[in-house]
Amino acid sequence: MAYSRSSVKNFSRKCDILDAVEAALSHERLSTYRDAVANDRKRALQLHAWNTTIGAALYEPLQGLEITLRNAIDAQLTFAFDRAWYDNMNDILDKATLDQVANAKRKLKRAGLDVDAPEIAANLPFGFWVSLTGRGGKSNYEAKLWRPALRRAFPHKERLLRKEANESLNRLRDLRNRIAHHEPIFMRNLKEDYQEILELVSWICPVTADLIDQHSRVLKLLPSRDVLMKTKF
Repeated sequence: MAYSRSSVKNFSRKCDILDAVEAALSHERLSTYRDAVANDRKRALQLHAWNTTIGAALYEPLQGLEITLRNAIDAQLTFAFDRAWYDNMNDILDKATLDQVANAKRKLKRAGLDVDAPEIAANLPFGFWVSLTGRGGKSNYEAKLWRPALRRAFPHKERLLRKEANESLNRLRDLRNRIAHHEPIFMRNLKEDYQEILELVSWICPVTADLIDQHSRVLKLLPSRDVLMKTKF
């Protein structure tokens, strides 16, 4: 049977509707929201809806960061290791990173797409690019990747340390993953998260950071959370 908005008329009382929605979303999931609003069920559902809305709004600048970062790192690796850098760095990239490259190739083959540099770069996940700014374990990414190539992916940040870039990117990777897995993010300092996204993009391209900010809904949505929770973050 197709869903119809009129179906809610079958519930005789507001608490019936709240019971149904809470059961559908799960009591365990909503407990985090209920705890935040003094167990007010209606406000808990409103806060859950707000969490979904702000997650969607944040995903837009996060997408801008991911694409900007990917293209900047890809350009520097291409300059340093040739266009097929992912095949020319077996002695540098760690096993987990090489496995991600192999997975991207398999995915492209299954889809009948070209297994070439642009497609491979586009199919490597955000975590892959973030990991390249990490320590690299025995591979020593600091000496083999950061100094000869990757630091140049952030031309608008003077004296940027690999550790600084990696820590910032990992914080935003965590935010991105929480949003992707529909987890609560309302308790975070989301204004600070948003500003960190813009700052990171500005290290690569300030013009792109300004464009993202101009089209973002994030700052406009934040005050409504404080109204729901009757508190300030």
